[in-house]
Amino acid sequence: MKSVETFTQLGSVIASFMFIWAMFKQYCPYQLQNYFEKYSKRVFTFVYPFIQITFNEFTGDRFMRSEAYSAIENYLGSNSTMQAKRLKADVVKNSSQSFVLSMDDFEEVTDEFQGIKLRWASGKHISKSQSFSFHPVTDERMYYTLTFHKRHRSLILGTYLSHVLKEGDAIKVKNRQRKLYTNSGSYWRHVVFEHPASFETIAMEAGKKKEIMDDLITFSQSEEFYARIGRAWKRGYLLYGPPGTGKSTMVAAMANLLNYDIYDLELTSVKDNTELRKLLIETSSRSIIVIEDIDCSLDLTGQRKKKREEQGRGDDKDPKLKLPKEETDGKQSQVTLSGLLNFIDGLWSSCKGERLIVFTTNFLEKLDPALIRKGRMDKHIELSYCSFEAFKVLAKNYLRLETHHLYARIQELLGETKMTPAEVAEHLMPKTLPGDDKVCLEGLIAGLEKAKEDARLKAEEEEAKEKASSPEENAKEKGKENGLCDNGNAEMSKEKE
Repeated sequence: MKSVETFTQLGSVIASFMFIWAMFKQYCPYQLQNYFEKYSKRVFTFVYPFIQITFNEFTGDRFMRSEAYSAIENYLGSNSTMQAKRLKADVVKNSSQSFVLSMDDFEEVTDEFQGIKLRWASGKHISKSQSFSFHPVTDERMYYTLTFHKRHRSLILGTYLSHVLKEGDAIKVKNRQRKLYTNSGSYWRHVVFEHPASFETIAMEAGKKKEIMDDLITFSQSEEFYARIGRAWKRGYLLYGPPGTGKSTMVAAMANLLNYDIYDLELTSVKDNTELRKLLIETSSRSIIVIEDIDCSLDLTGQRKKKREEQGRGDDKDPKLKLPKEETDGKQSQVTLSGLLNFIDGLWSSCKGERLIVFTTNFLEKLDPALIRKGRMDKHIELSYCSFEAFKVLAKNYLRLETHHLYARIQELLGETKMTPAEVAEHLMPKTLPGDDKVCLEGLIAGLEKAKEDARLKAEEEEAKEKASSPEENAKEKGKENGLCDNGNAEMSKEKE
């Protein structure tokens, strides 16, 4: 009976306190509330013997993921396995363990260091976007909180935190799985990068291959050199050539050689230069930032800008061709050439080290010279049509052949016609199991002969068109000259009159 009365009194006290607190928040002046909260926290901290440190996932306005947060996340993984009741699991390939476990949201674990017990807790701030949308976007900001007794302040802030960061980085290297990122608005999303391409399997001349590999390895080992000469530790590569010559495969081989992550940047989905800068800042070190088919991504060249202005003047004359402003402005990215140049080698590009920036294009002549000059795109690599040496690499990969009596005919045809490595590889692809090497090579020869014949017919058609159009052009030119002469004679006669 007494216990019931005790609980009743306790409930009344709590209810009374909540009522008084609600009235205080509702009617008390804002300044007085600030003073009350300020000094009440001081009193509480004076009595409370523990210190709390919060490690947020992002620094600033979501500009950069905190390296301290990542290290703590890795460090707490081992403790989480033994203590936490709710865990998050991720699969890691090419690692000593199949799963990597981490604390779930709002979990708490303890740690011990030199006889001192500490508490780690995970948390999450959730805020919804202010813009109206049928699919509202939530912004989640994760954090970790460390709690320890204040008498251990110097040991925790010095030795212990250094220990946590060092161990976390070591675990990260051990469990590292490379990722392929793509941008969604101003954020990156990723999947595990598992492309098998390597320089051994790329269809390219051996000398050119070695030159590229040496350049990449030298860059990855040149941190002190770049610091000494006062340049950001980054390098630009421009891959150009016809479609099907292996530009995307080259990027994958570069990533596998250096063990780098890949950030595949889609410029058309970037709203403006500010969003582009945010994406750059959130990329990590030891990574490749790729913009594929940059000539098609945005209208960035001066030539196309002039063309667009001329088309705009033509559209003004025809009101049917004019679109509402709100219809066009809402769909187009506002990224400019200046913004992209700053992305490549401006001040913000030096915020992280050991990064490659790779552009690919099918049409080198369409790119603005300012975009691909040395210092921005340091190394230009042409990936052209299949040569005989490149064919031998493909034959070794697909058919496991070092030599064959049909190689002489293939070498002759490759010197006379143009065929991309992708087209050659398709002919070498076995069509039955087990594959017949001779059938594949004969199919390639037939394809090369057909491509040669098609090229000859196309050249003859173009030559015939040129011959047919030349008399008409001469007649038009003579007509223009006669017209100018008639106009001049008419003007002279008018002056005489």
